[in-house]
Amino acid sequence: MLLLAGLGNPGPKHAGNRHNIGFMAADAIARRHSFSPWSKKFQGLLAEGTLAGEKTLLLKPQTFMNLSGQSVGEAMRFYKLDPSSLIVFYDELDLAPGKVRVKTGGGAGGHNGIRSIDQHVGKEYRRVRIGIGHPGAKPMVHGHVLGDFAKADDEWLEPLLSSIADNAPLLVKDDGSSFMNRVTLDLREKLQPTGDHDRPPPKAPKPAKAQSHIRQARPQKPAVNVPETGPMAAMLKKLFGKD
Repeated sequence: MLLLAGLGNPGPKHAGNRHNIGFMAADAIARRHSFSPWSKKFQGLLAEGTLAGEKTLLLKPQTFMNLSGQSVGEAMRFYKLDPSSLIVFYDELDLAPGKVRVKTGGGAGGHNGIRSIDQHVGKEYRRVRIGIGHPGAKPMVHGHVLGDFAKADDEWLEPLLSSIADNAPLLVKDDGSSFMNRVTLDLREKLQPTGDHDRPPPKAPKPAKAQSHIRQARPQKPAVNVPETGPMAAMLKKLFGKD
């Protein structure tokens, strides 16, 4: 049995926050793989289902982010799971929006939800870090993570969540590398622009037809009215080569 925990803050006020992308990933997996309805358990919301032929639990702690470990730890103790059976989805400031990285163990990186889980279950569990980008300055971080995704973010957010859900069975198989590759390729394909790259390249202009050396050497006849008769006519005929 595996426990997949998506991190976030409860309540409609936080539903669209960048900090809640872990909840969003859990919801996407539950929908795609027909998990049971969410029920209140272990200070969180729990759903049951199957991924890659293995019984899997989805958990959304309702303790608020900073106390996520209380809910996750309670569930793991009840089912007698060790850290290797836990996979956590959460937001990562240090990854560009849409980037996903999977790793086992490591530090909390300033993420209070991860710090809380580390304190309750240890560090040797798998972490699925989902990039939300950095606002550029430390004083802006709080407002950034607790701010809602912009409408323009839907362009990458919805395909990303869909791909995470599609490829979640690879995580159950402990194939994090393939999971990351699939998500990256899916997102690249879905975000591929459909404009100029579909058009055939413009044809190169045909080179100007080279003039023969005879034509190049022959001076152009000026637009001059040449008298037909008389001394002046004879002189102009010689000058301009008019026969």
